[in-house]
Amino acid sequence: MKVLVVGGGGREHTLAWKLANDSRKPEIFCAPGNAGTAALGTNVAIKAEDVEALAGWARAQRPDLTVVGPEAPLCGGLVDALEADGLRAFGPNKAAAAIEGSKVFSKDVMTAAGVPCAHSAAFTDPAQALAYLRSQPVPIVVKAEGLAAGKGVYVCGTLAEAEQAIREVMVERKLGKAGQRVLVEECLEGEEASILALVDGENLVMLASSQDHKRVFDGDQGPNTGGMGAYSPAPVITDALWPEIENKVFRPTLDQLRARGIVYKGVLYAGLMVTGEGPKVLEFNCRFGDPETQVVLPRIEGDLIPALEACVDGTLNPDQVAWRPDPCVCVVMASGGYPGEYEKGKKIAGLARAGAKPDTIVFHAGTSVADGAVVTAGGRVLGVTAFGADLPQAVSRAYDAVSAISFAGCQYRKDIAARALARGGA
Repeated sequence: MKVLVVGGGGREHTLAWKLANDSRKPEIFCAPGNAGTAALGTNVAIKAEDVEALAGWARAQRPDLTVVGPEAPLCGGLVDALEADGLRAFGPNKAAAAIEGSKVFSKDVMTAAGVPCAHSAAFTDPAQALAYLRSQPVPIVVKAEGLAAGKGVYVCGTLAEAEQAIREVMVERKLGKAGQRVLVEECLEGEEASILALVDGENLVMLASSQDHKRVFDGDQGPNTGGMGAYSPAPVITDALWPEIENKVFRPTLDQLRARGIVYKGVLYAGLMVTGEGPKVLEFNCRFGDPETQVVLPRIEGDLIPALEACVDGTLNPDQVAWRPDPCVCVVMASGGYPGEYEKGKKIAGLARAGAKPDTIVFHAGTSVADGAVVTAGGRVLGVTAFGADLPQAVSRAYDAVSAISFAGCQYRKDIAARALARGGA
């Protein structure tokens, strides 16, 4: 069996690792991959965003399954192109991927479906956006409408911060086309969590809860990032909330998409704020989260491929996913300066020593190989992941492995899972 994993980050290394350990022992290809995926299979020198080149490679090589990691190729229609060539692909088609590709479309779907979410208004004119801002209470949230690699959300504590966000996104166009339109939203109060669900068009299986850490510095300070760490399960998602999340978030959204002629297959990711009024949706994503994948997928016992194929075939059922009960923690090690400017090519030491520690896996994100050495090649470099009999042990093991790894300018948060630990999370 041949499996192509599209993408080159920590999520994709985790997917490749999980799939490589499937009982069918598939041959793994990863485009473009990183130094970690190279150890599991064959890296293919095609960028994840190059839909035409990826479709051409798949047309020639005929993989039995393609698993698309990032949002850009999904929103760019890669699944549509593969299916047109008679190839099996896990992920939503272009129309369904708009649930992430357009925040305005997503909000329209949520509103029509009655999904609990923040009140918002959309703008293409910065002057109108600024005028609206000045009529609203703070804190307030400014969101670029399009794809921005996890950096298009500004949580603004003051009016001045919100005005600056509008200028950066709509006037200076720091996020490019993603900022042609913005949403200005009320700021929901509570605790965040992520729930990912496998979907086959009709049926869904919600995966274990997780919580990621978006801000770059300890105590949720500094700018937003793609994610500086995560843990699973997230105790803020109590047993009582699971049916509410399924019946008020996922099912109405999928029903509304179907009413619009859109059949959703793949992963649907709900970023939630657990408020005093219950869970409300912050955003939907059309793919596995990063770094949530690094703590959710390792907790799945046994094979993953049957569940992914069932999503493609419309035969998904809960028995296809079983869970390891032990909590899992991931600490992201990032380049100095991230999420701003940073240097690449820094040699990474200690990877083997860290990976040899008990119940520990080092997932590569922004890495490559130069002159026989693994070096940094991105903002988020590694996701150091560990299990424990309880959450404190998982945290301790993850940081113990982090301490074994070094590269120039390395930065990481020291408080991953702090909220759960403060709750007495086990």
